[in-house]
Amino acid sequence: MNLNNPVFLASSNDEAIKQKRALEDQYGKNTLDNADVIVVLGGDGFMLEAIKNHMSQNLPLFGLNYGSIGFLMNSSNQIDLLSRINQSQSIKISPLIMKAISVNGSIHEAIAINEVSLLRETHQASKIKISVDDKVRLDELICDGILISTPSGSTAYNLSAHGPILPINADVLALTPISAFRPRRWKGAILNNGSNVKFEIIESNKRPVSAVADSAEFRDISSVEVHQSKDQVVELLFDENHSFDERILNEQFKF
Repeated sequence: MNLNNPVFLASSNDEAIKQKRALEDQYGKNTLDNADVIVVLGGDGFMLEAIKNHMSQNLPLFGLNYGSIGFLMNSSNQIDLLSRINQSQSIKISPLIMKAISVNGSIHEAIAINEVSLLRETHQASKIKISVDDKVRLDELICDGILISTPSGSTAYNLSAHGPILPINADVLALTPISAFRPRRWKGAILNNGSNVKFEIIESNKRPVSAVADSAEFRDISSVEVHQSKDQVVELLFDENHSFDERILNEQFKF
């Protein structure tokens, strides 16, 4: 790699803002127009925002962790930052495309790097019909919700919902129920990443459901369609000695 013109983005974290100023003093204040790499200072949530907001720039992103878990980030050590960036490992991920239709007929579209989740809004369990590539696979799932995750998001909400951890380069998506009541033993499915998945909310007025694409939430939904983008690609950079593949592997041996 030959990346020498970083632009710095900081979350609202006080330390992230402070370090952004220090890095700009050292490396200069580039803009997105003349930068060749985006350095993101914050946590995973801010990284997801940065990816979505700047996807059109087609620049690689290198994260410095000033959040909590920082699964998508590198350590906040700033020594030889440009050397770290140029010696880093690259992974490329494609987002999920979500189209949700509300009970009043309005249409909501959003992208998700990690997952699209459907969640019940009230004390009553949701009832959801699931189709894959226009074929009904489950007539009725009674649950708190369901999510569909990319490999990069499989260690996030998907893992908390007891979904499978997916290798980062796997051409699959994880379909994972959230607190399934019926069918009680259904644990979800692994789908080809070319699949188109449709969720239809049964009794949507009585049992309201929201659709969430990462952090973008739309309430009172009647149906949701999800597929992985075929032409949008995000490049993330990780320290050579702490690759994303290694992090995913490590997660599978934690207790």
